[in-house]
Amino acid sequence: MSDFEWIGSQESFVDTLSVRKQGKIGIGRFGGKSSAGQTKNEDGCLVWQSESEDWEFVILLDAHQTAESAELILQTFSKQKALLRTLLAMSIEETFKRIEGAILDIFQNPDFLASCRNVTGSTSCLIVLRKDKYIWWFSVGDCIFYLFHPELMKLGQYQVNQRHFFEWVGQVNTFELPVPCYSTGRKELRKGMNHLVITTDGLIECPGLPYNKPEKIQTEFDHNANEIAIEAMLNKIKSLNVRDSTTIISWFINCEIEASLPCNQ
Repeated sequence: MSDFEWIGSQESFVDTLSVRKQGKIGIGRFGGKSSAGQTKNEDGCLVWQSESEDWEFVILLDAHQTAESAELILQTFSKQKALLRTLLAMSIEETFKRIEGAILDIFQNPDFLASCRNVTGSTSCLIVLRKDKYIWWFSVGDCIFYLFHPELMKLGQYQVNQRHFFEWVGQVNTFELPVPCYSTGRKELRKGMNHLVITTDGLIECPGLPYNKPEKIQTEFDHNANEIAIEAMLNKIKSLNVRDSTTIISWFINCEIEASLPCNQ
């Protein structure tokens, strides 16, 4: 079982970077430059993968003020791991029918809400599930999810989710509102190689804006292996004296099943 969990308050990577291969997924972390004023890393992530390689479940967190809100989410999902993995092992239809309700049950649980009131700071939270030839995403805040595929890129489509500012989980909590605010969606992967990338905003808001457009990110992977491209991007923002921490999670899915096409083709 190729599972991974990390929180920046335990290992910050300030002034250093880490790139690791976890199953089929590449994970890159850079805590920012101390010379630019960085003293801590409040990112976090969780990666679960099935042994049969038919699904991946990833959480990316970008906390503010302290990492306590990100730590709480990781702890909460770890406690629900057996239940969620059972859901993820169901048929495609059942998994995608139930996943959103299961996540909302976690975030709206009275005990979780009470714990959120006791943390310092809040976090953006992006959850991505890939199962078979479909992806599902759940987003609170401003983490970014890209899907690169030649057919989509030809039409100028790169980004899956919309970044939403003023949304968090934690001390300030969207799930305390009378109407919780978040975004979610589903998408069919195209036939051929699909490249999934999720990242915190340190990558796209780096001084000099080397990766402010998705095409600039994809270019790094054109002639480099996954982990080498991740390392190149982190080294680039490090050289530009970025203060904000950055976490990048990247993996490829080769889909052999034909995807939906226009009715006139």
